[in-house]
Amino acid sequence: MSAPTIAYVDPTVFKFNVPPAFSDIGKSTTDLLAKDFPVGAAKLEVNTVTSNGIKFTVLGNKDNKTGAIASELKSKYTDKLRGVTITESWTTSNVLGAQVELDNTLARGLKLDLSASLLPAKGTKNAKAGVEYKQDYLFTRSSVDLFKGPTLHGDAVVGNDGFLAGGEVAYDISDARVTKYNMAFGYLGRDYSVALHATNALSTFSASYFHRVNRDVEAGAKATWVKSVDNTVHVEVGTKYTLDNAAFLKAKVDNRGQLGLGYTQVLRPGVKLSLGGLFDTTRFHENVHKVGLALTLEA
Repeated sequence: MSAPTIAYVDPTVFKFNVPPAFSDIGKSTTDLLAKDFPVGAAKLEVNTVTSNGIKFTVLGNKDNKTGAIASELKSKYTDKLRGVTITESWTTSNVLGAQVELDNTLARGLKLDLSASLLPAKGTKNAKAGVEYKQDYLFTRSSVDLFKGPTLHGDAVVGNDGFLAGGEVAYDISDARVTKYNMAFGYLGRDYSVALHATNALSTFSASYFHRVNRDVEAGAKATWVKSVDNTVHVEVGTKYTLDNAAFLKAKVDNRGQLGLGYTQVLRPGVKLSLGGLFDTTRFHENVHKVGLALTLEA
């Protein structure tokens, strides 16, 4: 039997010249610095797929500090021929959720989305309807939050030859005011990407880069400045080193002395274990550090 592998996917390449969604500008750096560091909790994820294509997912999370356990049960049915996806969920907080997606059903590149959630104990309910459209050089999304405002959300990204420009806005209809506006610019190269963000009503600014040095090594960094706080810039750098086809190491550190370490190993086909730790190097002898693990099972 061949050894289990971690698939290699180049995150910096367009697919059919369609730019990424607004939330995915700078995603390579975000994933490098945020994913695969399961700190402060023990996490379990179990995925199974039936013969007719229904996927069941069980998520569990135990907080190391409080001992609180939260979990979620999800089912997802996908009809690829008709472009229909139906997702249902139920959490230990007794939140019921449902989502229906129609992808490329009415027109090529058009996706319709309707999601809703209900907390029966308090009668709290949420519903959101969304439209997504993508084609060469354009990716745009809009949605309306029916019970909050209602509030209209929209974002759009245009891209050509690797250059990206995008914006995001939210508008509260009942108050007749803009509640959110953000901007982003980026560039996607073959083995690297850079991104500039202006968020929180253009009060938070960040610059990031990602570089795939070779098939085994990735590197990236992000600098963030919040205008309303002070003149201090928060800088975080990270790297990923692939040990073999089934394991990799990750490390990150920032200018506040926070050191993050992560190790992920495919133990066997369908079984993946991740270990992580976040250490305050300025208070190394104090009990302020966080460790955790995540176990993923697939069948």
